[in-house]
Amino acid sequence: MEAIRIHEFGGPEVMNLETGADLQAGPGQILVDIRAAGVNPVDTYIRAGTYAMKPDLPFTPGMDGAGTVAEVGDDAAHVSVGDRVYLAGTLTGSYASQALCSPDQVYPLPDNVSFTQGAGIYVPYATAWRGLFQRAGGKAGENVLVHGASGGVGIAAVQMARAAGMTVIGTAGSEQGAALVEEQGAHHVVDHNVPGYTDKIMELTGGLGVDVIMEMLANVNLDKDLNMLAYGGRVVVIGNRGVIEINPRDAMARDASILGMVLLLASPEDLVGIHAGLYAGLQNGTLKPVVGKEFPLEDAARAHAAVMEPGAYGKIVLIP
Repeated sequence: MEAIRIHEFGGPEVMNLETGADLQAGPGQILVDIRAAGVNPVDTYIRAGTYAMKPDLPFTPGMDGAGTVAEVGDDAAHVSVGDRVYLAGTLTGSYASQALCSPDQVYPLPDNVSFTQGAGIYVPYATAWRGLFQRAGGKAGENVLVHGASGGVGIAAVQMARAAGMTVIGTAGSEQGAALVEEQGAHHVVDHNVPGYTDKIMELTGGLGVDVIMEMLANVNLDKDLNMLAYGGRVVVIGNRGVIEINPRDAMARDASILGMVLLLASPEDLVGIHAGLYAGLQNGTLKPVVGKEFPLEDAARAHAAVMEPGAYGKIVLIP
């Protein structure tokens, strides 16, 4: 098998393609032949050693992936050899041609979803579902602002909110991104690079403000978010890369909530609901992962550089 291995934390250059013995499924394990692996910003933090939880060295990065079941160990028989699956984490890392998984990390991939799309399900779509529905309690009739709506999590949130009967406002930073956000179902698209874009968002809500904000870059936007919230509004902090000063009175005056969220803290009960909802949406076509770029596995370093660039457009995947 081939796999990206990291022997020391650092920049993208610490990722190297290595060849080793094929994996075998032990008791309670499932071996998956990886057809595509998803790349997420969190992967870059883990690689750099700046994430809260550091894996033991050396390790293979990656939580997202899709492929076919190659082997099923004892006590892991909820799937069969040959089944198409997507991964919700792995035991050995998804940046590889094979991965070992526990049974609760393997989920059926509907026939209408490609392997490259399947590699963009877990982190983006589970994050969006948990943030929008489980943390913010978004519901039909409300409006939602999705910052960075052309990225993986943003696209997922737009599709989910639209299917749930919410009015969706998405932001993007390029014409290509704006067109994608509109295509995915946003009722309104706003360029977040244009001065005064927050005034436009308030106009779109009739001056009442936004019920739910999906925040991908809190260190840049949170102070502005609080001034765009409706009474009882909620900001879900999904992404952050630094510190920011806010005025708590902006939240107090609106009886508003700032909600933190980390996907890895979801309870087993939360995860059951998340994956049931994702499967239904994928199967009926309301959820459609968008693949923006594909890189061969050996170009993982380029993929890590690309996932952190501004102007996100869909999901970045690696092909073993």
